[in-house]
Amino acid sequence: MIIHNVALVGLIVVSVLLIIVVLLMSGRTTGLGALTGGAEQLFGRQKARGLDAVLNRVASILGALLFILALLVAFYK
Repeated sequence: MIIHNVALVGLIVVSVLLIIVVLLMSGRTTGLGALTGGAEQLFGRQKARGLDAVLNRVASILGALLFILALLVAFYK
């Protein structure tokens, strides 16, 4: 019961943090470029630099934590 409550609170906190981090990330394309040729940059070999690299890493870690906490909440219910 305690593990469920701790995991549930952690899930809520990680969800809010993930939303904030994703909103802080800069977009790759603007306007209608995403619908036409701008989507090529999405799969390109460009590495994120500076703050974008940090936000990418934090978003990946928070996403993994979100998945693990969701499994814990479902398992200990």
